[in-house]
Formats: sequence, structure tokens, C-alpha cells
Amino acid sequence: MIIDGHNLVPHIPGLSLSDLEDENKLVKILQEYARLKRKSIEVYFDQAPAGQHRSEQNGLVKAVYVPREITADQAIMDRLRKLKNRARNVIVVSSDRQVQKAARAAHASVISSGDFSKDWQMLLADEPELDPRSRLLSSDEVEMWEDIFRHGHPSSQKKK
Repeated sequence: MIIDGHNLVPHIPGLSLSDLEDENKLVKILQEYARLKRKSIEVYFDQAPAGQHRSEQNGLVKAVYVPREITADQAIMDRLRKLKNRARNVIVVSSDRQVQKAARAAHASVISSGDFSKDWQMLLADEPELDPRSRLLSSDEVEMWEDIFRHGHPSSQKKK
């Protein structure tokens, strides 16, 4: 899956392009999405500061920070060209018409950013809540269990 990061940000509830941490927050969301869907993701962000263009692997998510000289759109289209026939196996998430056109020309699937956001929200709604038995114990509860393991449960000890 290839995602146009800054194109997706405004479609995800709670994220905003004006937030200085929008890219990091989106990567965290995509990590969860990748885990639940069992898919690897490449997300492209443009306008990386000079000397800051790079890529980072975060679990199943590869974040690509594109140098200012080119746009994320151009980097995505270049990536599709490099994939050649393997692009057929890729889903491209973008609402940019030029990126969608290039993806279709490469025989990749296309999902708009809005549709991806809806899929993400439905996935969250379907995710079961954490089992309350899986919660962390309080320090008092840990102390109680340590005492039980050291000395046995009080009700199991015979009266003398």
C-alpha cells in the first residue's frame, strides 16, 4: 500500500496539517492499521527540510520524507514506475487526480483518502475493547500477589 501522507491527514479525525506532529501521528495510526490489516505501507510526505529527506521503517510502515525539490506526488509516481508489473499488487491511497491517474495507468488499485479514512474508522469500531482482565495491576495488587506467591493464599493455610 502506498499512501500520499499529507493528502490523507485532513481526512483522519483528530489530525490537522497545521499540527507540527501530524506526520508522526499519522505514522502511528498507519502502524495500527497495518497491524490489523496485515499489510505493509509506504507513506510519502513532501517538503522535508533541507538535508532531512530520508525514509524510516516503523514496523510495517515505511515513512518516506521527500526533499523539497520534488513533491510526494512525484515520488509516488516514480515509485509506481520502478515497481513496473508489481504495481498491480499495490493499493494507492490519494485523492490527488494526477496520482490516481498514474496509479491506474500502472494497474494499481486506487482508494481515495476519504474512503481510506472511512475504512479506518470502521476498523476501529470493529476492534474489540481490551479485556478488563488484561489491564495492568495496581502496585497494591502486585504486592498482594507477591505475598501470595511467597507465603501461599491465607485461605489455603491450615489452622493450627
